[in-house]
Amino acid sequence: MKSSKSLSEARQTLGALRETIWIALDTLRAHKLRTFLTLLGVILAVTTLVAVISVLNGLNVYVADKVANLGANAFVIDRIGIVTNAQEWYKARKRPPLGMEDLEALRNGMKLADTIAGEQNTFADVRHGNDLSEDVTIIGATPTFASIRDIDVSNGRLLTEIDEDHRAGVCVIGADVANKIFPGVDPVGKEIRAGQGQYVIVGVATPKGNVLGQPQDNFVMIPLGTYRKEWLTAQDSIGFFVQARGPEWMDAAQDEARVILRSRRHVPYLSEDNFAIIAPTSIMGLWNRITGSAFGIAIWITSVFLVVGGVVIMNIMLASVTERTREIGLRKSLGARRRHIILQFLVESSVLAGLGGFLGVVAAVAISQLVRVLSPIPISTPFFSILVALILSTAVGLFFGIYPAMRAAKLDPIEALRAET
Repeated sequence: MKSSKSLSEARQTLGALRETIWIALDTLRAHKLRTFLTLLGVILAVTTLVAVISVLNGLNVYVADKVANLGANAFVIDRIGIVTNAQEWYKARKRPPLGMEDLEALRNGMKLADTIAGEQNTFADVRHGNDLSEDVTIIGATPTFASIRDIDVSNGRLLTEIDEDHRAGVCVIGADVANKIFPGVDPVGKEIRAGQGQYVIVGVATPKGNVLGQPQDNFVMIPLGTYRKEWLTAQDSIGFFVQARGPEWMDAAQDEARVILRSRRHVPYLSEDNFAIIAPTSIMGLWNRITGSAFGIAIWITSVFLVVGGVVIMNIMLASVTERTREIGLRKSLGARRRHIILQFLVESSVLAGLGGFLGVVAAVAISQLVRVLSPIPISTPFFSILVALILSTAVGLFFGIYPAMRAAKLDPIEALRAET
């Protein structure tokens, strides 16, 4: 008996809530322009929040795959490392350069590395006859560099140990160089000039495209020995690409490399390394600090829009109370209690803000898809961001609707019926 009574009360409450929602929607539908202007703040807030989360989510995936991916289970050792200010830069420039002896020490001493490659680079113009390609990256690299960095050839071959041992004048060129200097012609076997050197093309690298607007195919790769013979200048330092045995060995391999280099370079026990180790986690850490600042700004802008939107909703609801004074008096005279009036206005303000949140989500998803189409960034909208945006916008409507709802509930039914509309 008691359970059936509770069930009946629940049904009545659900029916009253459903009716209140329909009344709220009818009220919003009757004043379309006012409703849109009221919702503008909430729409902008939700659009900003969801769009920023979507873009940052896509950028995180893009950076992890294209920028922080140094190769499978690979990390880099170089002289400078990641610096974020001028003071760190000047300090790092005072470190002694890394040389071939350091590379050999790592190759002979490391037990947790599968492959170790050396690399140096500079920029120069590349010519073939009267054809010119400007600001090309000249890479001097050991043969294992290509496998670590996932460089393959679409035509010809990669550099070999024989090329390295003999300091051969051969090269592998990127697709951009091939297309600019040898349009419609097979470049393999042709000769190019870069700086004071001449190199026979033995391969054309498979195109990789651009990363954050920077071309990845505008390079000429020659043996490291050849590079050091023809391009080496004072204080030039080699970068080492170390490929650990597996992802679980990354930290141990970095520690092993650190011990070997500190010992070789006679670094005192309590002193900092006079070289830098760059791992994918280091790059992502820097990236997360940058995006964290951007997300903080987005949260601040969203908060401002939500407060403005909430104040506008409260003002509109107060105006609605004034416009519907006779309606409120009539409902009270017919038996409506204070909680019914409060519920009606709270539901109306929540539906109003929730509708703004929904429109904001639609706008944000549209913006995200547009950016996805126009850029290589794999932007996606996480479901949690949509859920948070809808809950947040509805909560704002609920909070700023409390005062108008309480004011409506306190109206005296007799005085309300006397009010002029």
